[in-house]
Amino acid sequence: MNVRTLLTKDSLRRPPLRVQLTVLYTGLFTALVAAVLGASGFLVRHSAGVAPGTSGGHRSAGSPSVASSHQFEVGPAIVGLIAVVIALWLAWWIAGRFLRPLRSMNTTAQEISATNLHRRLGLDGPADELGELGRTLDDLFGRLEASFDAQRHFVANASHELRTPLAGQRTLLQVALADADATTEDLRATCEEALQLGEQQERLIDALLTLATSERGIERWEPFDLGEVTETVLLGRRQEAERRGVHIDASIVTAPALGDPRLVESLVANLVDNAVRHNMTGGKVEISTISAPGGATLSVNNTGPVVPPAEVERLFQPLQQIGSERVRHTDGHGLGLAIVQAIAEAHGANVTAHARPEGGLEIEVAFGKSDTAG
Repeated sequence: MNVRTLLTKDSLRRPPLRVQLTVLYTGLFTALVAAVLGASGFLVRHSAGVAPGTSGGHRSAGSPSVASSHQFEVGPAIVGLIAVVIALWLAWWIAGRFLRPLRSMNTTAQEISATNLHRRLGLDGPADELGELGRTLDDLFGRLEASFDAQRHFVANASHELRTPLAGQRTLLQVALADADATTEDLRATCEEALQLGEQQERLIDALLTLATSERGIERWEPFDLGEVTETVLLGRRQEAERRGVHIDASIVTAPALGDPRLVESLVANLVDNAVRHNMTGGKVEISTISAPGGATLSVNNTGPVVPPAEVERLFQPLQQIGSERVRHTDGHGLGLAIVQAIAEAHGANVTAHARPEGGLEIEVAFGKSDTAG
């Protein structure tokens, strides 16, 4: 049996905190008692050795003062031993009393994480460190509950969105196969519709992957120009905007920032697509970039249907609904602004959105300053 075998996790496991505190308290008390007894014994022996009326400051071994000195050494030692035993018991009791709320918090936290997240610790006590820890854990459980609820809601909606085009494809193919008199043109039309539904699935899956990548965070930071990224996005969107009868008014300037240029390009593209799709014929989209000492800012304002101010925040959640209608256009999936929010959070950027009284939205994304901006 070698040393590595002996040094297992069990042998190196630290003792419980109550045992550690008990040993610490008892050790300090024992050291204090030993110091006091040692000092007292030294003083007694010193005073006995230099008592008045002795020759040369010494007494014989059988003198009363020497006997009393030996009695002093034995008696306090017994008293000290008893005090150490009592101190050990008191230290164990005190450590248990102080750790009792912590054990209760640990038990309740395990029950909450194992069964349901809607429960809270709800500590009613003084505003000390344990009370602050309890409030912090309650806030953590609240965020976890909201996160799990949002995840379940998102998975359910995403499953519905993916199931719809799959069901449509299956129906188209079943009808085509069941029609014995179907012509080549009929089959070609069926295949074209199936391909369109497949493209719809691909766009949804791409959006879901982009959302997941954004929430994962940024692996490598590098400087980029927000104005240049915005110009690149607009080059590929102007034709679509003209087809829909929407005018794009852009004011783009150089705006250095720091982050992942590919994710930022996806952020800008989703903002522009959202502003163009959720617009109206003859509407307008105003896009601008601003460079300031605090960083770079992208602003996207668009006309369109009136959005209730209370519903603006929900637009940035995936696959949400306003009223009885899902927040997406016929060629969208309700993920655009959710992707914007996730990418902004990954970059530490601040997203603000306001509903325009005449219709449409005003959205602003403020990035931090680039280290290379100058």
